[in-house]
Amino acid sequence: MTLSMHSFVSGLQAFTTFMGKTCRWFSLLMVILTCLVVLFRYAFDYSSVAMQETVMYLHAALFMFGSAYTWQQQAHVRVDVLYHKWSPAIQQRIDLFGTLFLLLPTCLFLLYIGWDYVTIAWANGEKSHETGGLPFVYLLKSLILALPVLLLIQALSNVLASVFGIPLAKTSSSNPHTTLEGASS
Repeated sequence: MTLSMHSFVSGLQAFTTFMGKTCRWFSLLMVILTCLVVLFRYAFDYSSVAMQETVMYLHAALFMFGSAYTWQQQAHVRVDVLYHKWSPAIQQRIDLFGTLFLLLPTCLFLLYIGWDYVTIAWANGEKSHETGGLPFVYLLKSLILALPVLLLIQALSNVLASVFGIPLAKTSSSNPHTTLEGASS
């Protein structure tokens, strides 16, 4: 059972890593599109609402798809007054408590309140109110559900690793705050 659980947790970790490494390209696309918007506006006196909205969509997708990866990499904002002074065992208990009693209820609440909002947007095929805007507002609103789902996947991975004592692979060698031990193969 431990090997299959280890494989399952590794698969969840790999999925989160894939999502994070994929969505980080959104920032490059945002920079390129923003430069094009400025270039077109000032050099050619041309403005595209669709391009501006695409930057907004990419910005939203970057944060919504990248949040779980940021948490996985321990790169999220943490108010660390006492945490760093405690032993790894206490840190693990605090992380488990925070995941079970703070993150999980918040994610479930976001899913609950966002579900109707997103399904109505899909049912109406919601579009931009701006002339020349993108006709995909329903896709943008779907990110409201993607965020808690991705966080729940990462939470499941962290909880299972904590409960079953599965070491999580250190995935970011450039992060000095990463306290997870490398997994042996």
